[in-house]
Amino acid sequence: MNEKLTALIIEDEKNICRFIETALSKEGYQTAKAYTASEGLSLISSLCPDVVLLDLGLPDMDGMEIIRKVRQFSHTPIIVISARTMEAEKVAALDAGADDYVTKPFGTSELMARIRTALRHSRPLKEERSEYRCGGLVIDFEKRLICLDREVIHLTQIEYKLVSLLARQAGKVLTYDYLMQQIWGPYSDGSNQILRVNMAHIRRKLEKNPADPQYIFTEIGVGYRMREE
Repeated sequence: MNEKLTALIIEDEKNICRFIETALSKEGYQTAKAYTASEGLSLISSLCPDVVLLDLGLPDMDGMEIIRKVRQFSHTPIIVISARTMEAEKVAALDAGADDYVTKPFGTSELMARIRTALRHSRPLKEERSEYRCGGLVIDFEKRLICLDREVIHLTQIEYKLVSLLARQAGKVLTYDYLMQQIWGPYSDGSNQILRVNMAHIRRKLEKNPADPQYIFTEIGVGYRMREE
């Protein structure tokens, strides 16, 4: 079973939020929603969505500020969905780091096309390889599919992102700080305990003997390294 892509909707108008959520669910996306900027920023850092759909007119913070904050730690595609139609506003949002700008009202077909385009454009930011193979472990980055000895392994969203990040840079030691920044951003609590817990869960799923790992190695006091293909 392939991992679903996750879309985060940050929109304070609940009827619009439900409309977008329904459209995304029909297209096979997992969805999460936030009605305030602070809640949205928290979910971006904890959930690590594949795409963010952002309204600019939020009650606690202008959406432009959210874009700037997210771009300090993440390349996650951001599509602005706003009633603001002034060209200057669109340019400002794109200059701040948004990937696209959709004006309300909009159709679902247009929105889905914009999302697909934004996701395609985000892929070159990642490692170009499409697959990782080592021993009995196969990771298909395009299908977001992990198999161990020909059996599909089911990971959580965070676990998959960690494994994918390590596999794309197999052989290289990725520090605790780097992994924390890439996955949880600056809104983590500064402790790497959540990273260690997730890595322990990953090892139980991928390693026959977690005490004697074959794929993911710990560099004591530094970080983690994925076995080279």
